[in-house]
Amino acid sequence: MSDVIKVDNVTMRFNMSKDKVDSIKEFIIKKIKRQLKFEEFFALKNVSLTVEKGDVFGIVGLNGSGKSTLLKVISGILKPTTGSVQTIGSISPLIELGAGFDMDLTAGENIFLNGSVLGYSKQEMIEKYDSILDFSELRDFENVAVKNFSSGMVARLGFSIATITKPDILIVDEILAVGDFLFQQKCENRIRELMAGGTTVLMVSHSIEQIERLCKHVLWLDHGNMRMIGNMRDVCDAYKSL
Repeated sequence: MSDVIKVDNVTMRFNMSKDKVDSIKEFIIKKIKRQLKFEEFFALKNVSLTVEKGDVFGIVGLNGSGKSTLLKVISGILKPTTGSVQTIGSISPLIELGAGFDMDLTAGENIFLNGSVLGYSKQEMIEKYDSILDFSELRDFENVAVKNFSSGMVARLGFSIATITKPDILIVDEILAVGDFLFQQKCENRIRELMAGGTTVLMVSHSIEQIERLCKHVLWLDHGNMRMIGNMRDVCDAYKSL
């Protein structure tokens, strides 16, 4: 098996303002006068991992542990402060579902818009259009503006678009919690179909049971640090005993 994701000694540092600023004007004045005080915050510290082709790799940790930040770095949304990330193949990041939507457009219109954001041609989206609507269970809302959707409906539409074709790498951040139990099962089954087709899956979930059902290997992050990495059973048992 070849590695399709390689994260090498990645650190992600943010400068957090310590001053309370009430307006953009005040911020600019303080910045010009060099009166702004910043505090360094490390979301990730020296994180390294490799994921083989076809693997299902889970990331667990409490809120604020750096899970979503790591996914954004691997997806190319964030550039690490230090370290490097290498990926091979196409990536479909399900991190902020609906981020590419125009909320004033209808569900149908957003299928084409979001598809183009993800790099699909108009012809591909025409061919997949009905399948996307049917999977998302939003056929009755095809001509409704997305601004009238619940967050769960937006996530379902985003998931359906992003998984309609088989990417080389699928990056999933908590989105399998959308919708009711039956729709969550549909999402998991779609993930398994992608896995069977050779897609590499990298996922974050607060549901340890979901990680146990789907993942082969797991990384446990704690305040941006790697606490444990290895096969699913060992890491999940250690995490649950915390």
